[in-house]
Amino acid sequence: MDAARALPSAIYGERFELAFIDADGVRCREPLLTSWNTPFERCGQIRRFTSRRGQRSFSGLWYFATSHEHVGYESWLEHDRLILLDADPDVVAVASQPFWLCWQDDEERPVRHAPDYFVRRRDGTAVVIDVRADERIGPKDAAKFTATARACESVGWGFERVGALDPVLATNLRWLSGYRHQRYHRPGHAEQLRRVFARPVPLMEGASEVGDPLGVLPTLFHMLWLRELQTDLRSSPLNETSLIRVAGEPR
Repeated sequence: MDAARALPSAIYGERFELAFIDADGVRCREPLLTSWNTPFERCGQIRRFTSRRGQRSFSGLWYFATSHEHVGYESWLEHDRLILLDADPDVVAVASQPFWLCWQDDEERPVRHAPDYFVRRRDGTAVVIDVRADERIGPKDAAKFTATARACESVGWGFERVGALDPVLATNLRWLSGYRHQRYHRPGHAEQLRRVFARPVPLMEGASEVGDPLGVLPTLFHMLWLRELQTDLRSSPLNETSLIRVAGEPR
């Protein structure tokens, strides 16, 4: 058995330190085991995104409707992941590039890695996410992701290394994200839509029953984004025949 895997998680966690910018803008470097409960969703971005001519990816800011803050991304994969997190009712906040995770490798050389996202969930738990396409993971990247997973395990955080979203889901979420702002909510339409979609009804049929679709659809799409209404977003692109129904408890 690998010696590192045999170590108790708390002991293994002693190998790691975090370098971060706290909510007051102060630069800190502390052991992971004493700083893990820092609200990293409120910390500053530890690494700046670069922009240069000819680069393969691009950076930007996503308005995260859940927390009413802007969150950075530096690729289409990260952009789509942020949309998915924003649409997740169990997520309350996300921070980009939240800290440097620092440790020494087997030859005692310093190594550091800045995970892409720190996610705070509604129940208070945390998940650290790295976004990288499968075909772009080299041996050094894989080693860093493995070490990051072990560091997270030592303090009770989840860890996910994720790639591209399913194309159909990504397309549907991109469309619905355009209606994520509260300004698309019309209480009168929302109440009628809940009544119409108490049973599964095709999207356009139900919208037309409430009123002029041009006026009703923005509220319908907003409710789908909030998951107050639901449909299958993974099997086919959202269209006028998509079956819509009232979901469980809205957020």
